[in-house]
Amino acid sequence: MPADEDGSTPATGATGTAAPALAVAAVAKRLGVAPATLRTWDRRYGLGPSEHAAGAHRRYSATDVERLLVMRRLTLDGVAPGEAARIALATDVDTPGRGSTVDTVPHPRAPHPDASPTAVVDAALAGDAERCARLLALGTAPGSAARWWTELVEPALARLARQTVVDRPGVDAPLTVRAAASAALRAATAASPHPSSPVVLVLVPAGEDRPLVVHALAAALVEHGVDARMVGGPVGGHHAAELVAMTRARAVVTVGRRPDPDLSVVERLAKDHPDVPQFVMLPDTAHEHVPVARHVHRARTFTGLLHEVLAVARPTAR
Repeated sequence: MPADEDGSTPATGATGTAAPALAVAAVAKRLGVAPATLRTWDRRYGLGPSEHAAGAHRRYSATDVERLLVMRRLTLDGVAPGEAARIALATDVDTPGRGSTVDTVPHPRAPHPDASPTAVVDAALAGDAERCARLLALGTAPGSAARWWTELVEPALARLARQTVVDRPGVDAPLTVRAAASAALRAATAASPHPSSPVVLVLVPAGEDRPLVVHALAAALVEHGVDARMVGGPVGGHHAAELVAMTRARAVVTVGRRPDPDLSVVERLAKDHPDVPQFVMLPDTAHEHVPVARHVHRARTFTGLLHEVLAVARPTAR
């Protein structure tokens, strides 16, 4: 049976209407996941291809893809994969034909094709806030937030910090980048978290402003199905302990920028909630300020911090 250009082969249903039967690579591309993810969903949860022709690999029917769409949407909303699969299998989905939703599965939103730290810096120095916003648009593919921060935003801000510029009043290149980045994060995390999502609290030490990296970390956690809540305003140790108890937080993250941070809240939480993991990310010169306690860990990089938090917040979903 000949295959179409997108890796599909015609499969005729009971009504005689042709519907595409898709190979794993074609389905993975349409859903914005890796082929290995689809194979895992097939092996673990039974969400696999049902079409089979003699001498050919199994292929995904239109109904198979509709169920995978349900699975994909639920996991993006923060539902655990096992629960999302159970719901997808129990959902009564329609079987579309050639011209229906199976052929119009939306691709994940991609970042701007010209996005690079250099392009972002050039736009910011020119005071072009609109172009800066376009370049910093956040994609929706898995892992977008972490790559967006570590490969685009953070390098751009670092380059700007090394440059000496003379600005007119109201022109501030780093502020332009931060404003565009904040707007991108806000747009990417507008949906409410699923009620069953694990909670992680993200704080900054007393007396410090909330840095942009805190927003990026929270967005990356949200992308992985975690209800990341940034705590703002004055927060003492007693108040922080109450917040942990009230939200049933799986972990607490503290991100500081000063060489001499006030970590009294970390110390209080280690005493009042000794079994709640805490992760602290500080400048290298401030590592000696991190309290020594069984569940207090120092993170050195954004990516390392993200993976460590996910390991305790969603240990079965990594």
